[in-house]
Amino acid sequence: MPIIPPTLDDRSYDDLVRELLNRVPAHTREWADVRPGDPGRTLIELFAFLADSILYRANLIPERQRLVFLKLLGMQMRPALPARTLVTLALDDPMQTSATILRPLAKVSGPVAFETTSEVTVLPVTAEAYARRPLSENEQATYREIVHNLGVLYLGSGDASRARGYVTMPVFAGGAANPEGFDLINETIDQALWLALLAPEAEEPALQPAHNEAVRKTLGTSVGGSQQLLSIGLLPAISVPTWNDEQIGPRAALPHLWEITGLDARGQVTYTQLDQIVDTTAGLTQRGVERLVLPGPQFIGAPGNDVRQHLNAGTGAMPPRLDDPAKAARLVAWLRLRPTRRLESLRLSWVGINAVEVDQRQTITGRIIGTSNGSSDQQMALPGTSVEPASLALQVEEDGLGYVLWERGETSLAGRDSRVYTLDAEAGTITFGNGVRGRVPAPGRRVRVAQMRAGGGIAGNLPPGSLTDLDAFELDGRRATGVVVAQPLAAEGGLDAETLAEAEVRIPQVLRHRERAVTAQDYRTIAAETPGVQVARVELLPRFKPHQMREDVPGIVSVMVLPFRPPPGPPNPRPDRPFLETVYAHLEARRPLGTELYVIGVDYVPLGLSVGVEIADGYDREATLRSVRLALREFLWPLMGGGPQRTGWPLGKTVEDRELELVAARVPGVQSLLGNRLNIFVRNATGDDWVKQERSTANTLINIPLAKWQLPELLSVVAVADDEPPNDLRGVPNPFLSDGGMVPIPLVPEVCT
Repeated sequence: MPIIPPTLDDRSYDDLVRELLNRVPAHTREWADVRPGDPGRTLIELFAFLADSILYRANLIPERQRLVFLKLLGMQMRPALPARTLVTLALDDPMQTSATILRPLAKVSGPVAFETTSEVTVLPVTAEAYARRPLSENEQATYREIVHNLGVLYLGSGDASRARGYVTMPVFAGGAANPEGFDLINETIDQALWLALLAPEAEEPALQPAHNEAVRKTLGTSVGGSQQLLSIGLLPAISVPTWNDEQIGPRAALPHLWEITGLDARGQVTYTQLDQIVDTTAGLTQRGVERLVLPGPQFIGAPGNDVRQHLNAGTGAMPPRLDDPAKAARLVAWLRLRPTRRLESLRLSWVGINAVEVDQRQTITGRIIGTSNGSSDQQMALPGTSVEPASLALQVEEDGLGYVLWERGETSLAGRDSRVYTLDAEAGTITFGNGVRGRVPAPGRRVRVAQMRAGGGIAGNLPPGSLTDLDAFELDGRRATGVVVAQPLAAEGGLDAETLAEAEVRIPQVLRHRERAVTAQDYRTIAAETPGVQVARVELLPRFKPHQMREDVPGIVSVMVLPFRPPPGPPNPRPDRPFLETVYAHLEARRPLGTELYVIGVDYVPLGLSVGVEIADGYDREATLRSVRLALREFLWPLMGGGPQRTGWPLGKTVEDRELELVAARVPGVQSLLGNRLNIFVRNATGDDWVKQERSTANTLINIPLAKWQLPELLSVVAVADDEPPNDLRGVPNPFLSDGGMVPIPLVPEVCT
């Protein structure tokens, strides 16, 4: 029998009125008229109303005691997490050749306000990425003689075979990100990415060289004679790992260096390696910014691109040749990114200069939040919720000392004279000590927030181009003007603060596992609570080694996780590498020392279905067929709402045609299944075609067995009316492309011949 706390008093307003009216004959026999509207009846109803209010508040006592108990445990609710992204800055005045240095915490706004997290130098240049693409097989056949002749010209007849043609190819055209990424190792002939630093266009072509020279001097010298800093934003292309990837964990940094071109006294190109002072990309393993120290102006320059004046332009160790005269005229220098040791792959999704990281928090400074009354355990509200603990600087006014900085900590562990306060980051409150554990601020003394950052939430997850406004200040305190902002990447990672209902479920679980993953339920609970990601499903595979698909291996725990995704598919939800890394890091710190931990995705088995139904009279044909397809999708869905128990399709459960037929037959409007059957298709050995599962007899059941680490993925489902189910999925339209009313139409590009 479940434990259900009793209600202290379950009488309602009507019960109270009825009970009082039943007592009237026993106490006041002479009162015979107790109908509604009678003054005595009105008094009874008023009394019942007041008593009902008191009973309601009395019944809250058990809930209050429960919440007080949870509060005594000292486990606070989780604050909101801010969304993060990169933005690029540029000077909107093409004639400006000086740099602008912006203070950190500049406001970048759109539908939601963000702030920059660091200082940034806005240099008067733009950057375009290029790569040396090797010739394709067709191009090699077409230009074989030309490449040979160029080899003879540049290398001599003896070494002409060493010549290798290439095409200067723009990368990340228009500053847009490429989700699939560009591989510097396998898609170039020199394993390098080149950034052309371009000066703004001058008013007249004749003035362009002088304009370029002024920009070059700005790149080489900062205000005060120090070296200039260049901020480069990077987004590595992080592919979705295979379901049994054994390498999930902290990724190794990719060794690389940046170089800038210059010209020596003879006009020959030189390369200067740039020092790196900040790298939030952790070695090109995550989105972030690298800040590079530029050399003096004498080490910055670009060779010419006109082969009539510079015969060797674009050859050998020279930068790629720009054949666009307008861009070549604005070229100030080349930046080269290349690895420092041999790599199998180095994929980038986006690169941009004058970049800075922003997050969905707002900074508050110099705010008085209250005056001490001298009592113990004082609590004060901060001017914001979901506070970033590291950013909070709290000051208390003291005699003869002015405002003194107090430290954040646990007052229950502090000494009598410790200047300590406790922070509830989610609620945005602080609590001082009681005079025995932590000092009490003197009566009448003010408490001030010197600085704090607060904010976050799912509203900050914005698509590219959402952040358009900038409110910033330069280092000297002047408001920055003439700087525009662009958001090339989506803002991601924002999560709302934990609700009270969620905390009530989580906190008792924390008491059970005590931040230690020992039992199977511990692993499930801790993985589901991973901060920063939305884990929708957790499955535990003890003693299973995923990359070898071996079972009963002692000391191994494999945790299968799926991210949240609204139904229905396809595609089914798949965790990407950052998702798996986040869950792995959260579990790794809590696993027993003797346990080998793997965090993996799921191995999906692709399926196709076809079904023919008879539509009942009075039902719309297309709506019924759409409902049949939706019902089948939802039944095989891996997350909440799918499966026989509506909790997601069970891991390793066999897919049976009879179950699917029953699901289709139960859809409103379906009279019957034609042929009393449903066809199931699986992929062939090469994965490029569908194979129908045949029945040996009319009553033979079709079952698709799944391994204990597998789930079905419904990629194609076809429902037809008044006809037998199709035997070939290739000859019917894909319903997933037509349900929303969208019809893809290919466009044939124009090709010059």
